[in-house]
Amino acid sequence: MVAKALILIVSLLAWQTNTSTKTILFFGDSLTAGYGLSPEEAFPALVEKRINEKEKRCKVINAGLSGETSAGGLTRIDWVLRQPVDIFILELGANDGLRGLPLDQTEKNLQAIIDKVKAKYPSAKIVLAGMMVPPNMGKDYTSKFQTIYPALAKKNKASLIPFLLKDVGGIEKLNLPDGIHPNPEGHKIVASTVYNTLLPLL
Repeated sequence: MVAKALILIVSLLAWQTNTSTKTILFFGDSLTAGYGLSPEEAFPALVEKRINEKEKRCKVINAGLSGETSAGGLTRIDWVLRQPVDIFILELGANDGLRGLPLDQTEKNLQAIIDKVKAKYPSAKIVLAGMMVPPNMGKDYTSKFQTIYPALAKKNKASLIPFLLKDVGGIEKLNLPDGIHPNPEGHKIVASTVYNTLLPLL
């Protein structure tokens, strides 16, 4: 009888431990994937390490794919959502901007991704990682691009990272030779930016 009671207690403790672990899904492009770096150097892994060091249990899933557009993300989101998600970080749109794709379509795709997350996991918290495009895309295009993320965050009551590459973008020493993707030091700064937004959600 005592043995059975102990087994039950252990099982309950294991269940509580598992259910208290937050699953954080990063869904993005090469920035999330950690282009040119090892997975351990990319900011999602650094965020996971920092959160767990603070005694808050979390499991991070890096669903970044280099070259991904918002349309590409929409085609694969159902596959990614086969696993439970507590916090969903959406980092897409930069490649749309660099290719000069229609902004109304980008916004529509991002909203469709958010809708799918809400439908599958209504209690999941959503974070939008805002991006910017270079000025050579034209003043009108760049300014309209920047309004997409705040508008989506407000519409969906989501948390917003105004600019994912804050204090990193355009700084040569924090980026790879291509001038676009952060190097290991740059990813550390990005991780801090993301962590500061995630902390209240944990």
